[in-house]
Parts: sequence; C-alpha cells; structure tokens
Amino acid sequence: MKHTMEISGMRLLFDERLILSDVYMKIETGDTVGLLGRNGCGKTCLMRSVYGTLECEKSVIIDNISVYEAYKKPSLIRYLPQHHFIPKYLTLKRVFRDFAVDFERFTEFFPVFQLWENTKIGHLSGGMHRLVELYVIIKSDAKFILLDEPFTHISPVQIETIQSIIDEERSCKGFLITDHLFKRIQESCNQVYLLLNRKIHYVENEDDLKKLGYLF
Repeated sequence: MKHTMEISGMRLLFDERLILSDVYMKIETGDTVGLLGRNGCGKTCLMRSVYGTLECEKSVIIDNISVYEAYKKPSLIRYLPQHHFIPKYLTLKRVFRDFAVDFERFTEFFPVFQLWENTKIGHLSGGMHRLVELYVIIKSDAKFILLDEPFTHISPVQIETIQSIIDEERSCKGFLITDHLFKRIQESCNQVYLLLNRKIHYVENEDDLKKLGYLF
C-alpha cells in the first residue's frame, strides 16, 4: 500500500527571527527525498517540526489525516537525530528487541557485530554507536523515516551498505534525508530540495544549485 505525507504551511520563529517560512514537501512510499542546506539553515528545525518535538505553525498530513505530534506515533514516523539517542547502558540485544529489528540480519550486513549481542552500547565507538542507531531506525516498522545527517561518523564502505539498505526499504517506506554534501544526497535520493533563506527550493541538478548560490 502506498502512503503519502504532505508538509505545508510551516512557519517557525525564534523570538522575532524567522527560521522557516511556507515550507511545502510531499513524500510518498518509494521516495527518498534529500534536503540540502548549509549548517544552521534550519534543516534540523524542519525535521523536528515535522516530528512534533519542536512547536511551530505547520500542517503535516499522512494519508489524509492531520498529524501534529508524530513522535507519539512511531508506526507513522521514526526520526534519527544528529546526536546519540540510545542510552549507553542498553545492550545491543535489548536495543534490537525494543525496535523489533532482527539482529542476525544486521550482522549479515556488518559482521563485526556478530559476537557483540550482549555488549552495551556505551562500549562501542562513536561510529559503531551511530551505525546501530541508524540501522534500527531505517529497519523499524514505520511509514516514514526522517534521517538527520545520517552519514556522519560512518565509513565510506558502511555508507554504501546503508544506502543499499535504504533502497530496499523504499518498497514500503518514504525517506527524508538531510545532508550538506550534494554528492552524497545525489547518490541516495530520487528528489532533492535546498533549504535556503528560510524557504524550500526544488533542485534538479548542479546547475540549479549554482544558480541558487549553493555551489560555485
């Protein structure tokens, strides 16, 4: 079954400073939508607003139903923030059980974890910690997945594997991915937007980014 999420009418202010204005995006099952933007332009604010952990004027409609606090409905949306969110005292076994994700399948992609099922997250390196969080969010049972700069601290080989996993999951999910590197977004996404001067701009190619002053 195909699902649709429409984001519109988004307007976010901090004190009197306008951060986001008149944002519109449409994401469907099968889409991997990339959101480019310089650091500090509001990409994380946009994701948190969609997820419902940052209050603002907005309309988020999933399958014709308005959703304001999406974080309360993990079957609809899951969100990977830029910071670590899984407590360090939990074991990998507990994490995968809580997210209802198959640990053995994970080790097929990343064999280094095969003997670490009872290892606590806090004993992993920062990159390994990030990889676990990224994987369980991507594989979790949700209609839409929001990934905020997911490839930070991930090796190039692991990025290729994650991109292939996202491609598999597209059959039943829609993805929104932020990054500040065009090449990485271009490789991963079938639609690309640029967040610039508080507004969303649809981008077809590098020439569009040059015209908007994002690439030189």
